[in-house]
Order: sequence, then structure tokens, then C-alpha cells
Amino acid sequence: MSDIRQTRLGFAPWADPRTRRLPGTIPVAPKDWLLTDDAFGGQMALRDDLILRAPDRVHRLDAAASPAAVELYDRVLALLPARGHRIADGMATRPDGVSIDLNRDAPLLTLGRLVAEDLCLMLPGPTAEHVLAGAILCFPSGWSLHQKFMRPMMRIHEPVAAYGNQLGTRVQRLLDGVRSDQGLMRGTAHYSAVPLHNPRTEEQSHDIDGPLPFIRVERQCLFRLPLTGAVVFSIHTSVIRPADLTPDQSAALARFPIHRAA
Repeated sequence: MSDIRQTRLGFAPWADPRTRRLPGTIPVAPKDWLLTDDAFGGQMALRDDLILRAPDRVHRLDAAASPAAVELYDRVLALLPARGHRIADGMATRPDGVSIDLNRDAPLLTLGRLVAEDLCLMLPGPTAEHVLAGAILCFPSGWSLHQKFMRPMMRIHEPVAAYGNQLGTRVQRLLDGVRSDQGLMRGTAHYSAVPLHNPRTEEQSHDIDGPLPFIRVERQCLFRLPLTGAVVFSIHTSVIRPADLTPDQSAALARFPIHRAA
């Protein structure tokens, strides 16, 4: 298990009745999209290592999604100064003091070293469904980017029993209706004992073996890019000990238990 953990959880999806049930969403403004929390430095060091050492494991970008990736790069860069980044002379210095070369020709790889969120680009496919056409994905929770790349939404979630046709239709409606000036936020949570970087294929076992001492939370946001029309699906991952939850979060967890996962 990774020793990179949060000591505070800003978003507990089980504690809010609006996000407790799938696909439960609440509005989120662009200024509240990206997070910098107490695990930022540790998470970014791991992201740096993955992106520099094994970029093919964490990055995919179809040519059709390249304009959207550049638009996302420009949009995120505009948000960074308010998140504690210093930008000057072609460099961005993160809140943890690490400076990164700004490279608009490698938009997702650069963004992956600037923010803690994983970023996925969804484009309309040949049918009504959106497909995963680009991503920087350093912290997958039991799925494989190379296997899911260029799949439509229902095929991305095919192994998830709760993701049936009715729910899939509702999620597709969310993708169709999401706006650029106001996004949507939802969350998932489960007990876990695996590293932050936990890619698994559909063929690999997902059986649980041994104790699961931590809670893994994904804060997921959807925004539309106004110029290309692509939908950005971002994932901010938190790993926390149950003992570090607030009393209100612990009380809600006792009333609304979360599931166990590897």
C-alpha cells in the first residue's frame, strides 16, 4: 500500500445524500475544480516518476483529441495561479516548490505534472456514446488505460455490475448536457489496501485478500471544453485512514457503509 495519504478528507461522497447514489452529481464551478491538499507533494512526486519513467503506461492521446488536449492545457494553466502555482519564463512552479517546463506540444503529459487530478478526454463516438480519446491517468483504481482507450462509455464500465443500461443512459445524458461554465461533481469510495497506481485489466483478478485498512475516494468532475466540445472527466484520488475522518464523516459512514475493493 502506498504511504501517500491524506490526513483530512474534504469530500466524503457517502456523507451527502446528493452524491450517495449513482451517478449522484452536484454542481462545481471552475474555480473549485482543482484541489491542492496535504498529500499534494507526495502525489506529485509519484506522478513525476510515472510520467518520466513510463509515460506509455499513463498516457494516451488519439489524433482526433489533440485539439481538445491543447484547449484543456490552456484552460488549466489559466486556473493554476489561483491554486498556488507560479508561472513565468516558460516554467510553472508548483506549490510543492518543483518547477516544470511548460510544453504545449505535450499537453496532457505536462498537465499530469502540474495537477494532482487525472484527466480524461471524452469525444463523441460513431454512435451516441462518448469514447475515451485521451488521458493522463497515473492513479487508476483497478482499470487499465491501454485496455479502455478509445472505448465508448459503456465498454469502459463493462466490468462494473452496478453500471447497467439504465444507469449508462443517465451517465450519457450527463455527458451530453455538461457545461463549460459549471461542471458536475460526483464521487466514489471504497475500502482499499492497494497503491495509488493500481492498473488492472479486465482479465486480472479483482478478488479481495487480506485487510483493507484505508478508504480510497475519487472526486470526479465533468466539464465541457467550449471550443472543441470535448468533455473532460477529472479524477482526484484521496487515500485516508478511517481514524482520520471527521466525527460527522464517521457517523455518516456508519449509517451508509461503503463497499470493499482490492
